[in-house]
Amino acid sequence: MSVSPIKSRIAVAAIFFLAGICFASWASRIPDISLKLGLSEGDIGQLLLAMPVGSMVALPLAGWLVHSWGSRTVVLIAAALYSVFLPLLGWANSFWTLAPALALFGFAGNLVNVSVNTQAINVQAHYGKPIMGSFHGLWSLAGFLGGALGTLLIGWHQSPLSHFLLVAGLGLLIVLGAHPFTVRQDAGSEAGGMSLRRPDPYLLRIGLIAFCGMLCEGCMFDWSGVYFQRVVQPSAAWVTSGYVACMSTMALGRFISDYLTHRFGAARMLQLSSALITSGLLLAILFPYLGTAIVGFLLVGFGIASVTPLAYTAAGQAGTVSPGVALALVSTIGYFGFLLGPPLIGLLGEAFSLRISFALVAVMGAAVGILAAGIAVKPKPVPTSG
Repeated sequence: MSVSPIKSRIAVAAIFFLAGICFASWASRIPDISLKLGLSEGDIGQLLLAMPVGSMVALPLAGWLVHSWGSRTVVLIAAALYSVFLPLLGWANSFWTLAPALALFGFAGNLVNVSVNTQAINVQAHYGKPIMGSFHGLWSLAGFLGGALGTLLIGWHQSPLSHFLLVAGLGLLIVLGAHPFTVRQDAGSEAGGMSLRRPDPYLLRIGLIAFCGMLCEGCMFDWSGVYFQRVVQPSAAWVTSGYVACMSTMALGRFISDYLTHRFGAARMLQLSSALITSGLLLAILFPYLGTAIVGFLLVGFGIASVTPLAYTAAGQAGTVSPGVALALVSTIGYFGFLLGPPLIGLLGEAFSLRISFALVAVMGAAVGILAAGIAVKPKPVPTSG
């Protein structure tokens, strides 16, 4: 690294925060936008398919760009685009204008996802110990703050567009501030072809864990508010309470996940996470009342917290390919779960009900525990000034 590792860690964490607050800002206003445009559950599900379409377009391009330009250049451009594309979601005034805006948002989101996690692996390599949980903790903290900001601005009767313009301005300031301190040299040239390589069975299993965990995460981001609005049916002031509850415990859980993993082991942590996701969702599904639903979503947030950081760390330590390649393969599989789960919930909600579609999320949470046996994360502490 040509800059202080501590400053690089802060800069990369700031971009994780940017990505989280941009996505959370959109997720927190989905109920508002769906009401404004008169969208049904099926309409929302179809719209949310636009994000995976944009992501799929970005998928092969992201690996090539990171290889050709370096993750630093890609992450700075992609983070700026992610911020700029956010207000387009507030400008949209129909299904047909919102769909292409979401595709652009998904395109930029996948570029950020691949490039910022490559940056995180570079920083983690210098520290010589797992710190991925703290990066994803910042992403989740941004999710909590983004949901809280959405609640505040809804209470002040601010439109989604004004909300998104405010966050976009903050995002561009973060990019400018992070620019001098991001990691300039990636630790491995072969990371460029990462998204197109076929994983070995162990990496594939880690990827499936990431897929299930991030499917749960994406569904909670996109559908928590709608579930409370249409199933729990609290007063307007409490519609975002489930979303905020889930994001708060997810953020807290990620900041302590590295310690708990060291104490209990990766497989046991994944199994505990699975139990929390499943039990929390079943509580909210079987007893869809304000108090029980909030408690259920708190448990789900704790459960989701450790899954993605553990999957990424286990991938980086797999040893069958370089850490950068393994991480990108697993993050790509996981990101599809994050993007494909929410539209599937909408389609099932239209065909059956939101309570039944949330049962699918509970099944995916249970699958994490089944797949977890034999997954290992080995802490490798080294002397460090960070």
